[in-house]
Amino acid sequence: MLDYKLLHALATVVECGGFERAGDELGLSQSAVSQRIKALEIRLGQPVLVRHPHLAPTPAGQRLLTHYQQVQLLERDLRGSLPTLDDQAPRLRIAINADSLVTWWAEAVATICQQEGVLLDLVIEDQDVGLKRLRDGDVAACLCATPQPIAGARCVALGEMRYHPLATPAYVERYFPDGPATKNFQRAPAIVFGPHDQLQHRFMALFGFQGRFPYHLCPSSEGFVRLAAAGVGYGMMPQLQTNELMQSGQLVSVAPGHSLSVPLYWHFWRHSGELIQRLTQHLSHIIY
Repeated sequence: MLDYKLLHALATVVECGGFERAGDELGLSQSAVSQRIKALEIRLGQPVLVRHPHLAPTPAGQRLLTHYQQVQLLERDLRGSLPTLDDQAPRLRIAINADSLVTWWAEAVATICQQEGVLLDLVIEDQDVGLKRLRDGDVAACLCATPQPIAGARCVALGEMRYHPLATPAYVERYFPDGPATKNFQRAPAIVFGPHDQLQHRFMALFGFQGRFPYHLCPSSEGFVRLAAAGVGYGMMPQLQTNELMQSGQLVSVAPGHSLSVPLYWHFWRHSGELIQRLTQHLSHIIY
């Protein structure tokens, strides 16, 4: 059986970013905290932390942290009948795509975070691969584009986000004077969020193009839009984020009338406690 004092020490070290600050938080010496981490590693037979180049949990350590968060959530459900339990704010580690984070997510969860006293630990991950985080035990829940739940988890459809292929009018005039043709895709610099981002490929496939194309990599939703607005490239951007720029004419579509919809599904472990259930009910009433 796991010793939860050791897991608490691990969680505190990671949250504080070091042993000395964790000791201050726990009321222990730095040496005592180090001994608890060492005892946990001896029990597991493998390390739970890497020290270089910066302090971070190993994959095994992160699974333990996720388990510890789930236990805290379950204990929270008991506080109504067992008020002597420590009343610590639960921390939810959630994988979420960057576009949701910069558009609808904050307003969607603000009320429940305030009412429930929830602390969020958000992991930015592409909507096409976020489910792997849940499968690996790295997070307690995730937003992704995959409708099939994994074993032991549930899946709830939240809605969809619509994306448009946008650029400045001058960029469109320069690179797409005759629309989304193959020769234009081959020379027009696109903007791609990251190596797992397939939206640009899906858009070009609408016009039968599947070849190589020049592109900038920009793993930032805000930076993505700023690059496009500066005329650096074109790319698939969420309507929720770019409505004002589209209405003002600062950004226009390189293929008017064409867009892509990305479904969003909320995945979470079945036995994560009542808080996750309430958060799920709250999110399921939000339509995008």
